[in-house]
Amino acid sequence: MRRQKSEQTEQQIVEAVKAGRQEGQHQMVCRYAQRVFAMIVRQVTDVMDAQELTQDTFLRAFSHIDCYDPQRASLSTWLCRIAYRLTLDFLKRRRPLIVSIEETKEWQDDISSEQLDAELSSADEERIQRLQQLIDELPADEQMLLTLYYFEDRPLVEIAYITGIEAGPLAKRLYRIRRKLYKQLTRI
Repeated sequence: MRRQKSEQTEQQIVEAVKAGRQEGQHQMVCRYAQRVFAMIVRQVTDVMDAQELTQDTFLRAFSHIDCYDPQRASLSTWLCRIAYRLTLDFLKRRRPLIVSIEETKEWQDDISSEQLDAELSSADEERIQRLQQLIDELPADEQMLLTLYYFEDRPLVEIAYITGIEAGPLAKRLYRIRRKLYKQLTRI
């Protein structure tokens, strides 16, 4: 019997949570908490804050489970969408507003994707540290996009759902973020 409970489908977990059954909530947390926490902790370096945001994500999911639509996204992606929004709100409250200069003429130079990839994937230890520093200085929403796409290797369609940004503009935005990092790296 125990084995059957641990192998519940997403649909069964959702139905149990909708019915207010504790085992459904437990199954949801057991199955998805690690992934949600991993996404959050990449942005929120304080583990206690990341744990609290993870907990808030599940509390919000439990109270809004009726909004979940399995036709639009998997349960994991839906949870990451909630986590994304909570984390962005948290980071915006913690960080000063950073005005992006990426749209000024200086950033309009065309750089091929190949140049960007070559420059940003350099194995030079000093270069990697500088790149991490530049990423840490990015606005919270740009950091989250990089995390979802490059560190979690999520497809654009999923990221579009999580962020609420359409896939086309999202791809352009990721390119602009990479271009900005490239420009900052090559100034030195």
